[in-house]
Amino acid sequence: MCRLSAITSDEFFSPMENIHALNTMKEGHDGSGLGLVLKDLGGDFEGLKGKPILSGICSHRGIEQLDAHMMNLGFRELFFWEPEINPDYTPETGPRDHYFAKAYSYPDYMKGRSKAEKEDLLLKTRLELRAMGEADESIFVFSFYPDVVSLKEVGDPLEVAAYFNLETSGLEARIIFAQGRQNTNYAIYLYACHPFFLQGYCTMTNGENTAFVPIREFLSGRGFPGYMGYNSDSEVFAHILHYTQRHLGYPLRYYKDVITPLKEEEMQRRRDREALRLLKKSLRPLCIDGPNCTIGFTPDGTCFMVQDAKKLRPGIVGGYPGRYALMSEECGLDRAIPDRDRTKDFSPMKYDTAVVLPKAKEMKVWSQLSA
Repeated sequence: MCRLSAITSDEFFSPMENIHALNTMKEGHDGSGLGLVLKDLGGDFEGLKGKPILSGICSHRGIEQLDAHMMNLGFRELFFWEPEINPDYTPETGPRDHYFAKAYSYPDYMKGRSKAEKEDLLLKTRLELRAMGEADESIFVFSFYPDVVSLKEVGDPLEVAAYFNLETSGLEARIIFAQGRQNTNYAIYLYACHPFFLQGYCTMTNGENTAFVPIREFLSGRGFPGYMGYNSDSEVFAHILHYTQRHLGYPLRYYKDVITPLKEEEMQRRRDREALRLLKKSLRPLCIDGPNCTIGFTPDGTCFMVQDAKKLRPGIVGGYPGRYALMSEECGLDRAIPDRDRTKDFSPMKYDTAVVLPKAKEMKVWSQLSA
């Protein structure tokens, strides 16, 4: 099993806080990997709001190809970050030449273009770079988006954090997601490592999705280039979130109705039951089959936790205005926010969505059964 550690705050904090929480939950994960996604960046990146940041791993040859490609596209590099690697540790898959996050200015011809056009350019560029380096693993790119950094590697999370010297790395953010474990059902591969990110939407999951194939086929048939890869059966959770919100324009509360639709008799409790019936009929291929617990965030900084209908994976949310954590286990929550009021902790069940508003202002609970 995996373990999930998400923290959202109105102040900047270090990813080590997530990793220490993961370490308290170590009996629940196998220590085979660490994935980090940081949003709303501070530290070395605080002055680069609005500038797209490319995160990944390259060989020496790969970084040369990447730089040449970005220059040809008209992107101008503004800032280059690399972790200070600890030479006493080597990842299980062997040493790598460059872990990086590069901030760029947009090409001149993008001046005055819409946010959607810019997002599509960033996605197109990320997929081009991925294709360039995928065969020989000379280039891995995990995200290319403003105010977001991704970092992934194989190994025990605490050891990987020491390898990257994250205590003194200069990385800080107001939202940080961390997952302890590499991929569940396939070979270890960095593109299979959670969290998954697409155009401002991010999810990480503990569990498995046995409905993966029909979901993958439905999404792949939408004609959107970002619905690809699928090296993990959990990557579809991020893509369903992206599809229902960015393409279809549904509010976040309908994400749960799409992935775990209500039975006919349950829909009768909802004022929007006719809309629910249409959703269930038209988006039936997006129904999930767990067990799984999923944590995600949306572009505005809303964080959430949902369970599938079986509710066989742990999950808990707690904190106070200004700081909340969404964790797999209570001990992780204790490590992240020891001074909270524990009576206000919430563990979502099969109908629930636990939501933390942007800037960690408030936690709310939505039930599918509510009118």
